[in-house]
Amino acid sequence: MEPANVNSPVNPLWLLVRVNLLQSWRRLLSIRRQSHLLTGLTGAFVAGYLALAFWLFYRGLQFANRFPGLGTLLVERLLFLLFACLFALLLFSNLVICYTNLFKNREAVFLLTMPLTARAVFQWKFLESVVLASWAFLYLIAPLLAAYGITQGVPWHFYPVVVVLVAVSIVLPGAAGAGLAVVLARYLDRRVFQILVVGGALALLLAAIFWLKPEPLPPDSVESRVLETLDRMLAKTRFAEAAFLPSFWVSTGVLNWAEGAYAAAGFFGLVLLSHVLFWGFLSFTRLGRPFAEAFSVVQSRGSVFGQWQWFKTLGERRKERAWRTGPLDWFLGGLSRMPADVRALIAKDLRMFWRDTTQWGQTIMLFGLLAVYIVNLRHFTSQLSNPFWVHLVSYLNLGACALNLATLTTRFVFPQFSLEGKRLWIVGMAPLGLARVLLTKFWMTGIASLILTLGLMALSCQMLSLPAHRTLFFGLAITIMTFTLTGLAVGLGALYPNFKEDNPGKIVSGFGGTFCLVLSFLYILAAVVLLALGSPWAPARLSIQWMKLWSWLVFLGGSLALGYLPMKLALRRVATAEI
Repeated sequence: MEPANVNSPVNPLWLLVRVNLLQSWRRLLSIRRQSHLLTGLTGAFVAGYLALAFWLFYRGLQFANRFPGLGTLLVERLLFLLFACLFALLLFSNLVICYTNLFKNREAVFLLTMPLTARAVFQWKFLESVVLASWAFLYLIAPLLAAYGITQGVPWHFYPVVVVLVAVSIVLPGAAGAGLAVVLARYLDRRVFQILVVGGALALLLAAIFWLKPEPLPPDSVESRVLETLDRMLAKTRFAEAAFLPSFWVSTGVLNWAEGAYAAAGFFGLVLLSHVLFWGFLSFTRLGRPFAEAFSVVQSRGSVFGQWQWFKTLGERRKERAWRTGPLDWFLGGLSRMPADVRALIAKDLRMFWRDTTQWGQTIMLFGLLAVYIVNLRHFTSQLSNPFWVHLVSYLNLGACALNLATLTTRFVFPQFSLEGKRLWIVGMAPLGLARVLLTKFWMTGIASLILTLGLMALSCQMLSLPAHRTLFFGLAITIMTFTLTGLAVGLGALYPNFKEDNPGKIVSGFGGTFCLVLSFLYILAAVVLLALGSPWAPARLSIQWMKLWSWLVFLGGSLALGYLPMKLALRRVATAEI
C-alpha cells in the first residue's frame, strides 16, 4: 500500500484537499451559470428554512421563559437533551458514511492504486466523511442557538464562541465513527464479533425500551409542588447531564457563557478541546495502516456469514439448483396477468436494490429511527384529552409520515431512471420501451412506498388511540400523497437524469434532486395545512364551514397536478428520446 515516491515535496493530503475544493468550486460555478433557477431555488430554500426555524425556536423559547424558574430549567434540560441526541445521531451518521467512503467507494479504490500512502487516503476520506456527516447538524442547530442567544440577551461574543465550540465538537463523533468503521470492516466476518455486535444491539434496544418506559405520576400530583412534579416528568432525561458525555461539555459551555460564567465555560471548552486533540490526532495519524488491512480484507472476502454452517449449506443448495428460478422469480411468476417483460424489469430493479448494501442499509436505519418515533407516540395518549391537542398532534403525525415518504421518494425513487446509466440503450431498444419502463417504475415504487407508509400511518394512529374513521381518513390522505410524491420523483428523475454517476447520493445532489426535495416539502406543508382546515373534526376555532370543501378541492387538484404533470412531461420526453 505504500508508494514508490514517498519523499515527494508536495503533501499528498493537501494535494487531495486542494484538488477536491477546486473541483467543488468549479462545479458550483458551472451550476450557477447553467441554471439560475437552481441557484435561486436553493438559496431561497436555505434562507427560508433558517428564517422559519429561527422564528419557531424564538417563539418557543419566549413561551418557555414566561414561567419564572420553570422556563429556565426546562430550556436548559432541552439543550442538554438536544445535544445528547444529536451527538448519538452524528455517531451513527459518521459510522455509515465512513464505512461507505472508505470501503465502498470507487475513489478510495482508485486513490489506493496511486502513489499515495494509505494514511493520506484515510485522512482525506476521514475529512470528507466528517464534513458530509456534520454539515446538516450545524445547519439544524444554528437557528436554535441564535434564538437562544437573543432570548437570553447575550453579548455579541457569545455567537463566535458557540460556533467554535460546536465546530470543535464534531471531531469526536467523526473519530469514533471512523474507528468503528475500520473495526467493523476488519472483523465483520468473525463469528464471535457478529455475536457480540448483534447481542450488543439487542441489549441497547432492550435497555432503551426499559429506560423510556413512562413513570406514572401519583394521583395527587396536581396538589404537590410543581418543581417536584416537573422533575419526575423529566427524570428520563437526566442521562443527558452525565458529566462524561461530550454533549454535556458543549451544553454546559454554551449555558455558562450565556450566563456570564466565563471561567466555567472556558474550563469545559478546554476539556472538550483536550479530548478532541487527543482522539482526533490518534485517529488522524494511527488509523492508516489498520485501514489498509481492513480494505484488503473487505475486497478479498466473499461473505461476512461464511463462518456459519447453515449459511454454507444454503449456498451449496443454491449452487445445486442454480438453473432453477429463485424465490423472487417464483413470486413474480405467480402474477400471471402481468406481462413477462414487466416482471423481468421489476426483478432486475429489486435485485439491484438488494445488492447495493448502502441503499438498503440506509433504509433500515431510517425505519429504525421511525420505529423509535412510533414507540414513543404511546406516551402522548394519556395526555391527549383536549380536542385541540388531539387534532394538532394527529396532523403533526401525518406531516411526519409524509416527510418520511418524501425522504424515501427523493433518496431512492428519484435516482432510479439515472441508475440505468450507460445501459439505458439496452432497455430502450427492448420491446418494452422507455415509456413502459417509466410507468413500471412508477407503479412499482408507488405500491412499495404505499405499503410502507400505510403501515406506518396505521401503527401511529393506533398508538395515538384514534378511532377507526379517523384512521381511515388519514390512510386515504397518505395514499393520495404517496402517488403524488412518487409521480413527482419519477417524473423529475426522467426529466433531469444524470447518467454519468452511479452513486444515488450524488445523483440526488443535482438540480433535479434538489428541485424534487423542495417541491416535496412545500407540497407536504400545503397539504397538511389544507387537510387540517378541511377536517370534519377540527375544533370550532379552527373550523370555517365554507373553507372545508375548498380545502379538499385545492388539495386534490394540487396533488393531481403535481403528480401528473411531471409524469406526462417525462413520458413525452422518453418517447421521443434518441438512444
